[in-house]
Amino acid sequence: MKEAHDIIKSVLVTEKASLLSEKLNKYVFRVAPAANKIEIKKAVETLFKKKVASVNTAQVEGKKKRERRADFGRRPHWKKAIVTLAAGEKIDIA
Repeated sequence: MKEAHDIIKSVLVTEKASLLSEKLNKYVFRVAPAANKIEIKKAVETLFKKKVASVNTAQVEGKKKRERRADFGRRPHWKKAIVTLAAGEKIDIA
C-alpha cells in the first residue's frame, strides 16, 4: 500500500476551497493521479486523525501556455479530491 504522504500532495487553499470548508465541512486536496477514493479516505484519516464521510475526485486538465513562440506548452494534468468530514470534525489548516 502507498504511504499517506505519497497520496496527498498538498492542501488547496483557494477562495472556493475556504468557502467549502467553512460552510459545508469539505476540504480540497491535491492528490496523486493514480490514487483512488478508498486510498484518499484512508490517507486523510491517518494523517489528520479525522473521520471521513465521503470523497469526490476530479481530474484537472493542465492549462495551455505559450511563451513567445507559435507552439504551445502545457502545465501538467493533476487530480484533486474534495473530502467531506463527518459531523463535528474539523481540520485546522493554518
